[in-house]
Amino acid sequence: MTTGKGSREHGDIPDSPRQEKPDVLPDKSSRFAGSRILVVEDSRTQAEYLRYILETGGYSVVMATHGREALDLIQSDLPAMVLTDIVMPEMDGYDLCREMKANPRTSGIPVILVTQLYDPADVIKGLEAGADNFIVKPYDAGHIYSCIATMLEAASLNKFPHHPPVEFIFGHQQHRITSDPSRILNILLSTYEYALRKNTELQETQEQMSLLNEELSTTVADLKTANANLSLENAERKRVEKALADANRKLNLMTSITRHDINNQITALQLYIDFAESESVNPAVLEHLRKAKFATETIQRQIVFTKQYEDIGIQVPRWQDIRKIVDVLRPIIRAAGIQLETKNLATEVYADPLLAKVFENLVDNSIRHGRQVRKICITMAKNAEGAMTVGYLDDGEGVSAEDKDRIFLKGFGKNTGLGLFLSREILGITSITIWEKGTPGKGAYFEITVPPDGFRPVQE
Repeated sequence: MTTGKGSREHGDIPDSPRQEKPDVLPDKSSRFAGSRILVVEDSRTQAEYLRYILETGGYSVVMATHGREALDLIQSDLPAMVLTDIVMPEMDGYDLCREMKANPRTSGIPVILVTQLYDPADVIKGLEAGADNFIVKPYDAGHIYSCIATMLEAASLNKFPHHPPVEFIFGHQQHRITSDPSRILNILLSTYEYALRKNTELQETQEQMSLLNEELSTTVADLKTANANLSLENAERKRVEKALADANRKLNLMTSITRHDINNQITALQLYIDFAESESVNPAVLEHLRKAKFATETIQRQIVFTKQYEDIGIQVPRWQDIRKIVDVLRPIIRAAGIQLETKNLATEVYADPLLAKVFENLVDNSIRHGRQVRKICITMAKNAEGAMTVGYLDDGEGVSAEDKDRIFLKGFGKNTGLGLFLSREILGITSITIWEKGTPGKGAYFEITVPPDGFRPVQE
């Protein structure tokens, strides 16, 4: 237990108390109204709050910041009572009380010590100094008024006569108290009253804690139930995912076998067509064979497309470092005699594992169709909506205005016409979009937009 300002060092400023109007007010018409009370407190905040309480109660207040200043004020004009803090510079509350009680001129002035908590050793030390009572922080205005009225009444009736000293041992130490029984009784009753009040507050707090604990127990039980339900849902989801994965594997196996068999038949068909072309001289027959050969080549391209397309969405999307994807393409770009510039690529994007194919297709288009491409720039930046914009720019011939949307259609293009179509499909799995927004004749510019929840800084 600590006295005065408790464990705070001298000079610290406590939290400012709220200056609320006291619930209990003294009778301002009583004969003690207007009595002059000296408040000794080195904390300006605490002193002003005590002044507010006392002046609201109808008392006149004088202020001092330490014991020496208080003694000077007392000598010039005797107060009706002194309320003093304990821990102060120059002279503490115990020494101030001791000097006042040792002086016949001031010994009859009631001295109330202001402390934060009660401890038997502090009570005894206050009694040894001659204190008449204690007031406990935080302040209770009603208790202060009651205590002051009792002390002023006792002082007016001279109920604090000198009494032979009482010696006793407490805490393995010898103590000597000169206070009369009424002072001791007042302090003990005040201590008991404080203990009862704190015990009541503690019981109320315990009741509130019990209610909160019950609410918490109910919440925990609800959370356990929700967690159990979630575990069941997760287990069911995993079973469904496993069943779908098994079905996909079987379907892929079947399509792979079918694709292989068809390719074998097409290869044989092309061989027969070649034989027929070498043995025929009829122009009409040769034209029919040419068309048949073109049809078989078209079927082969479609089979290649089905192989590429079936891989999309087979695996779960994952976070992918754009820097690593671009680094793989650097040797290819360099070998084509093209300079690569990058900016702000330290970002991971949540996308299908085939995301790298998108950038491969863009680079392939620049090399194949850009005509005289000398530079490729890949940048990343947030836009006004919080999404991430990935820009792919080259300095080639660009895309004509009428082809900007058509280049993403299946079959459009100078080769298979599948690259950009597949790129848009790959990105769309995680709601990523791609558009061509370049200026024709000044280079191609593909703008890839990643939603706000689809990117994050690289996790080193």
